[in-house]
Amino acid sequence: DPEMMLKASRKILDIAKVSFLDVNAACPAKKVVKKGAGAYLLVNDQDLFSIIKKLALSLPVPVTVKIRVGYEKRDPEAIAKIARGCQESGASAIFVHGRTRSEGYAGTVDYDSIRVVKETVKIPVFASGNIFNGALAEKAIKATGCDGILVARGALGNPWIFEEIAGYLKGETTPQPVDIEIKKSVLIKHLSYIMEYKDLTPSGKVGYMRKFVMWYLKGVPGAKRIREKTCSARTFDELIELVNTMVAEKLLVGDV
Repeated sequence: DPEMMLKASRKILDIAKVSFLDVNAACPAKKVVKKGAGAYLLVNDQDLFSIIKKLALSLPVPVTVKIRVGYEKRDPEAIAKIARGCQESGASAIFVHGRTRSEGYAGTVDYDSIRVVKETVKIPVFASGNIFNGALAEKAIKATGCDGILVARGALGNPWIFEEIAGYLKGETTPQPVDIEIKKSVLIKHLSYIMEYKDLTPSGKVGYMRKFVMWYLKGVPGAKRIREKTCSARTFDELIELVNTMVAEKLLVGDV
């Protein structure tokens, strides 16, 4: 609902200083599309255009939109039409995830459809999907001709990815893997933020934290043991102690 979106946007602007507001018409979650929101706005594109127009005309910050290359199937012509409608409604930029709603996060990224969007509109277009390192970032930019890229899942447990990509695109040597002690330090800081700010029950917070431990330590030796031990932690203190112990005792060796 455009009016409800406007009210929500104004509440955000009352409590936070942001550079722009993004309308997410790309979320594939069933509970979201079931309500006619997220990627379902690709089906009801007139609703999407109404929302963008209402926000763009009423807010003091730019309004952007994130879309996918289709709902049930990839259709470059149809998504180009939607992108054009977003631009005409007042969107300042478009982020395009290179999969359909039905594909979720599986399968290959459709760079061709993203390129069609870029060639259709005059506003900046950013490519999204499977950008997990500098090489994939460069591939997305070259294949689509986009103005930039959007890193999403690639940053989960890896906040260093932005520095890596920036360096790679400048032709710098590929950085060395992040030291485990540094990973541990940042992970603990991240878990502390969750403990302080996440609006969940104590047990819910711990359950939420477990996946972050696995994300940060993904790919390091001992991943299997990490998963097993993390699932046994029941409190925040137990989880922190577990992380410290695994690193201190070098339990990250073997059992990949």
